[in-house]
Amino acid sequence: MNKKKYLNNSKSCSMRQETNYCVRNFFTILMVLFFSNVILAQDIKLSEKELETALDSILKEGNLLYKYEKSAWISTDLASNTPILNNRGGYFTYEIDSKIKTIILGKNQNCIAEYIFTTDFDEPDSILLDERDFNPIEDKLLKIREKIIKQLSDKKYNVRIPNGYSPNFILLPFREGYKLYMIMGTSQSDVIPFGNDYLFIADKNGKIKKWQKFHSGLIFAPTTYKGAEVTSHSHSHLRTTPLITATDICTFMLYAPFTEMEEFSVYSPALGMYMTYNLKTNEITTKKSEN
Repeated sequence: MNKKKYLNNSKSCSMRQETNYCVRNFFTILMVLFFSNVILAQDIKLSEKELETALDSILKEGNLLYKYEKSAWISTDLASNTPILNNRGGYFTYEIDSKIKTIILGKNQNCIAEYIFTTDFDEPDSILLDERDFNPIEDKLLKIREKIIKQLSDKKYNVRIPNGYSPNFILLPFREGYKLYMIMGTSQSDVIPFGNDYLFIADKNGKIKKWQKFHSGLIFAPTTYKGAEVTSHSHSHLRTTPLITATDICTFMLYAPFTEMEEFSVYSPALGMYMTYNLKTNEITTKKSEN
């Protein structure tokens, strides 16, 4: 893979079905943890089962975000090396029929190529280069994404993009509306861009109802130090972000393969706990702080 090209991507949108109990229960826990003012003043108390359920679902969400972003990386790199796609004007990614699809947008507001992934996200299972109109699902998702993104110019969200980085947007439909994640992308080869990530919850019409900034700002996780390869990373969360996040996991899954890192840890002051994600096992483990 060409890392330089992959790390320059931005804006993707996605679609999924959320029907199992675990995901529904996690979303309830997430609403309580991420959008409750109570956590500003006191520690969080979760039962072992609640913590397990939340972390399992965060892991699934992080894996899902990774599939969308990796599909976008591969697809846009392939498109950039395809001469007939010189008139491309962007892209977006969504899920349909258990497949991840990235379509390349034409400057005439249509689809000029599509790349379909199922299990292998290093290369698409199929490529279609036929020019066509958006289908109804794509048309709806694009309009919703555009509507939500336009609202981000409101100063209350304090969305800022550091120089050298670009925002990647991932739209996930759910029963009550839409979740729009924003994570950072960069072409820099010596850093993993944790932080400066958001989750916006919108209704079925695309109006933002709730939002959460997971980290206070961008976290520069260097991949080398004094000429030596860094093998792990750790950062602390705000009390308003008591758990490891899906955006943390997605970002690490994307960038860690280009480094010597195999895991990273998050310390939660609200829980008095370390949460560690391991890339090889694709698991989250926890350890109580000794303090």
